[in-house]
Amino acid sequence: MMFQQQVRQSTPRTVFVMAELIYHSVVRDVRKSHRNALLGLMMNMVQSVVFVITFYAMFELLGMRGNAIRGDFLLYIMSGIFLFMCHTKALSTVVSAEGPASPMMQHAPMNTVISITAAAISSLYLQMLSMFFLLFFYHVLFTPVVIDQPIGAMAMMLVAWLSGVAIGTIFLALKPWAPDAVKILTSVYNRASMIASGKMFVANTLPSSMLVLFDWNPLFHAIDQSRGYIFLHYNPHFSSPTYPFYEALGLLMLGLMGESYTRKNASISWSASR
Repeated sequence: MMFQQQVRQSTPRTVFVMAELIYHSVVRDVRKSHRNALLGLMMNMVQSVVFVITFYAMFELLGMRGNAIRGDFLLYIMSGIFLFMCHTKALSTVVSAEGPASPMMQHAPMNTVISITAAAISSLYLQMLSMFFLLFFYHVLFTPVVIDQPIGAMAMMLVAWLSGVAIGTIFLALKPWAPDAVKILTSVYNRASMIASGKMFVANTLPSSMLVLFDWNPLFHAIDQSRGYIFLHYNPHFSSPTYPFYEALGLLMLGLMGESYTRKNASISWSASR
């Protein structure tokens, strides 16, 4: 170590090395859930299908179908399910990313930023593939899928993913200090999002007394705005496309600052609490 010659790398070389590390970390994260990547994708698709069937049956049994937007009813359900899954999976994957006390961090130039980035990208990759495959099968087997503004709808999907990454980063920064509490908070947040995300209804139909119960949630805004882009006959009045984006950026900055503080104060003994 004393006589080792330090070689300074150029900026393009550094960027290339980081991109290569992120790529290999993404592949590793994708294969975490299942050794066979194709089976892992199919399991993720089955989970989405189960959600869609469950909510379809619930709407039918409770007679809530009349509250949906005029248009393809299954597309209305899938629009909420896809964004909800993208948000919660991103959050859970980032929380489970390698922390500062992980043995992986002992191998330079690996660091927590690469670990978080890889976890976030792998989650987005799986959710996007699942969404495209399910929409393709629905388009071919049942009825043509018509999306009024696909670019806007995709932008809201990315906003839902980004907000999940941001909240997951905050939980990841807190995880070494209180792992059990973070596990409980993550579970509580994901359960609360089942209702607070607003995937079962649209903001335009809610009275102001109920709207305030969901208005804080960035996922609620992302789902409502995505339906405005998907359906020609729906124009969201009580949600914002910019609020979830700016909130996600703010939470991401807080999470990265907290993660930086945790990394500087990390102890190798914390690895036992992961």
